[in-house]
Amino acid sequence: MKKTRVGQLLGIEYPILQGGMLWLADAGLAAAVSNAGGLGVISPMAGMAPHGDPVENLNVQIVKAKGLTRKPFGVNIPLDLRDCGLLLDLILTQGVKVAVTAAGDPRLYTELLQSGKTRVLHVVSSVKQARVAESAGVDAIIVEGVEAAARNGLDELPLFSLIPQVADAVRLPIIAAGGIADSRGIAAAFALGAEGVQLGTRFVTVKECIASEKYKEAILQAGDTDTVITCRQLIPTRSLKTTEFTQVLLGMEAAGATTDELRDFIGHAASRRAGLEGDLDNGEAYCGSSAGLINEILSVGEVVQGLVDGYPEVLNKL
Repeated sequence: MKKTRVGQLLGIEYPILQGGMLWLADAGLAAAVSNAGGLGVISPMAGMAPHGDPVENLNVQIVKAKGLTRKPFGVNIPLDLRDCGLLLDLILTQGVKVAVTAAGDPRLYTELLQSGKTRVLHVVSSVKQARVAESAGVDAIIVEGVEAAARNGLDELPLFSLIPQVADAVRLPIIAAGGIADSRGIAAAFALGAEGVQLGTRFVTVKECIASEKYKEAILQAGDTDTVITCRQLIPTRSLKTTEFTQVLLGMEAAGATTDELRDFIGHAASRRAGLEGDLDNGEAYCGSSAGLINEILSVGEVVQGLVDGYPEVLNKL
């Protein structure tokens, strides 16, 4: 796999990032990805109780990750979290090398993070957001298409039409996210202007991920049409549509449910119930459209090596 600005910027062997999945991206998974040559990313709420303290939990996860790997790893911080300021302060205190920010204005914290020598990657879903991120001075951007699991951009732009438009608009290194699960997706993203990729759903279905086995199996069984966008009245969210929870949610939306009714139904930590507890009847099973490409549970090392080894094979076919 070719060397890119993303790999050089982050000090990693391969420009492959693991998504910071809300309840699932713990120190064990992040360290495994980093040790395999990519960039592992921790979520502050990974493995946490539904009403736990994300600051305390993140501190535990960072300390654990430092004991599992000597390689760089990152932390994912949605800027709309109530405790985001405390979480960012913890990143600086602990000397975390990479911060992935999303769901907010990158102009608020980028300079602060960089003052502590932390690289800042900001998630964008449009050209306008990419330009704002560049003006904020971020080190690189994660361009996320509507194919991605969980929350998506309001404009729901497909990744492979978005990447070249963003590449034409900014000079920053681009990391592509959404619907990528194999070497073909990486080659396509690079051809369009990306210099790195971020995979989420593929890293849910690995041996090192703390996700429920029932949840993993549901992803393995999913085909090309088995994910769907819901919650457009709130924030567009991609999940498995084969679950009871999603079917009820779709029915409520079709019947004209209000935003308050949708919020009441979803409740707190719905994705935790599905992802960690395996309760697919009462929980939201986040899943990217790449699910149809995933048919076995491998180790992190096997996934990363397969992506790397398959890349030149794809290019040779061209």
